[in-house]
Amino acid sequence: MNALRDRIGRIQTRVLPGAGGWLSWWSRALAAWLPVRWRAALGLGRDRLLLSQDAGTGEDALQVRLQTGDVDAAAIRDIGRLPAGEDLGIDADPLATVLAPSIVDLPRWLVMPAASGLRRRLTLPSAAAERLRDVVSFEIDRQTPFTAETAAFDARILGRRASDGQLDVELVAVPLTAIQPRMAALGGIQSTLAGIDLSDNNGVPLGVNLLPPAQRRHRADPLARWNWVFGAVALLALALALWQILENRRAAADAFETQVSAQSAKARTASQRRQELVDMVEGQAYLDQMRRGRPSAIEVIDELTRRLPDTTYMEKVAIENDKLTLIGLSSEASSLVQRLEGSPLWRAPALTGALQPDPRSGRDRFTLTADLVVVQPTVQNVQNKQETTPRGAGND
Repeated sequence: MNALRDRIGRIQTRVLPGAGGWLSWWSRALAAWLPVRWRAALGLGRDRLLLSQDAGTGEDALQVRLQTGDVDAAAIRDIGRLPAGEDLGIDADPLATVLAPSIVDLPRWLVMPAASGLRRRLTLPSAAAERLRDVVSFEIDRQTPFTAETAAFDARILGRRASDGQLDVELVAVPLTAIQPRMAALGGIQSTLAGIDLSDNNGVPLGVNLLPPAQRRHRADPLARWNWVFGAVALLALALALWQILENRRAAADAFETQVSAQSAKARTASQRRQELVDMVEGQAYLDQMRRGRPSAIEVIDELTRRLPDTTYMEKVAIENDKLTLIGLSSEASSLVQRLEGSPLWRAPALTGALQPDPRSGRDRFTLTADLVVVQPTVQNVQNKQETTPRGAGND
């Protein structure tokens, strides 16, 4: 388990720290295809002006060189020499009048000779890479005869160990007593310096910055204003996109609401027509039940013919609602009620009034009433019929 943990740690040490370096290398490689002016305008160039004072000439002149490319693969060429004297002591920038416009705005670095500083190799944890300058400030007293207050210092990462991920760091320190005279000799150029570097034995800058961060001149980012413009445009475009999405949603909601309203109107019309049809069906069913539940006139007359004796003569047979009225003459009028009882078509037959003898016919005149047997229709039956009828029609 420990071996697996160690292997994973080594993989993380190799991959994770190198991702940022690889991205930086890739961006620098792309920027290398651009012209020098374009790289300077876009803030992608690493070109810089190297200022050094060669005391070996006896004139202590200011030598100006141009470094193009990265520190590891830099190309350095001489630009010229600015003679020492009162020209460097003025407050104005003497380089602004002698340098070409294409390089006059490049960062300016004072390069100290190799003999003026000390270099010590250190081994630090990988976590020290983020605050390397602060970490090495505690090592100056132990690695050099100087202190953090009496020397200008910086550090650079030489490499990473694949085994344990620790950093190989080089501490560079130059005493302030060696820097201050050269800074004073620069005059007005001193305030334009972006950093102080130390050269190696071959005269190539190491790539460190010994100048305290508070004294460094930072170039204004040429793309800062464009970044704000692009950011504002991006925010505006995002706001417009969100507004357009919202408008599309609103339009879709309005269209859906219109469609729903149209469908609702059709649904209401269909519901009204369906209700009318249901009412018609229920009414027809009610009438059919009433007709089936009430005996017909033919059935009543046929039943009377079967039950009345032949000596009975009918003058009037009336059916009004549920009432049956019989008026006639009969020689057996007193027994008619008995004869009509028990019929399934009516009930409660009875004579109305007294029997009146008819001297001409020799029979008795009678008036007889009865209640017809009517089956009243029920709403449940009507609804059941209305519900079963569409099902049967649908199954057909």
